[in-house]
Amino acid sequence: MAQETMNTIRPLTDKLAISLSILCTLHCLLLPLVAAFFPMVSTTFITQEYIHAYMVFAVIPISFYAVTLGCRQHRGFSVLVTASIGLFTLVLAVLMGHEWLGELGEKGLTLIGASLLALGHWQNYQLCLHDEGCDCTHQ
Repeated sequence: MAQETMNTIRPLTDKLAISLSILCTLHCLLLPLVAAFFPMVSTTFITQEYIHAYMVFAVIPISFYAVTLGCRQHRGFSVLVTASIGLFTLVLAVLMGHEWLGELGEKGLTLIGASLLALGHWQNYQLCLHDEGCDCTHQ
C-alpha cells in the first residue's frame, strides 16, 4: 500500500515542480507588463521580492523528493545533475537578488534555473513513462 502511494505521488511531484517552474517564469516575465497596464498590481504582495524566495523554497522539497525517487527507480543520474543545477541556480538568484545581479541578471538567472529544473523533472517523468519495469502510476 505504501509503495503504491509513493508510485502515485512521485509523478505528481514532477508535474507540480514543473508547474511551479512555469509559474515562476510567468511571474518573472509577465509581472512587469501586468504592473505597467494595471498599476494597482504593484501594490500587492505578488510584486514583493520575498515571493521568489517562497516559490524557490517551496519547490526544493518537492524537487528533492521526486528526483531522488526517480533516480533510485530509473538510475537517470543526468536528471539529478540537471535538476540540481537548476535548483542551485534558483537559490543563487534568490540569495544574490537584484542588489548584486541587477534586475536583468536576477531574472536571467531565475529563468535559467527554472528552465533547468523543469527540464530535469520532465526527463524524470519521461523516464518513468518509458521504463517497462517501472511500476509508477502514469497520471
